[in-house]
Amino acid sequence: MIYLGFDPGQQKCGVAVMDDDRQLYHHAVVSTEDSLSEILMLCDRYKVEHLIMGDQTAAKTWYDRLKTTFPQLPLTLVDERNSSLEARERYWEMYPPRGLDRLIPKGLRQPEGPIDGIVAILLIERYWQGQISRRRF
Repeated sequence: MIYLGFDPGQQKCGVAVMDDDRQLYHHAVVSTEDSLSEILMLCDRYKVEHLIMGDQTAAKTWYDRLKTTFPQLPLTLVDERNSSLEARERYWEMYPPRGLDRLIPKGLRQPEGPIDGIVAILLIERYWQGQISRRRF
């Protein structure tokens, strides 16, 4: 099964596409205004079968929008508390520091850009772990 993770935000959103074998096909950060067209494109390109969305920032608005746009796809809300902290850790696993940056203590390192796309990966993984949100809209 192919999953699309979506981390909605006020200015930017994270998207990720993974399959049951944990193969990552895509992850990115897009502007909020471009998010719906990005999701449409990813759903078409990867034949997405399930949408997974974080339950915090702007979730109500996006939930309604996605249910209207994709009535045929299951849409599951996932608890996204502390996902940004976890995403910072994952960033360094995915992109280990190189050269002199390796000497900077882990707690002082800053990712080179927004990590919302990694948050979207974590949302899919949280779904697999059964961390479904109790929020209902």
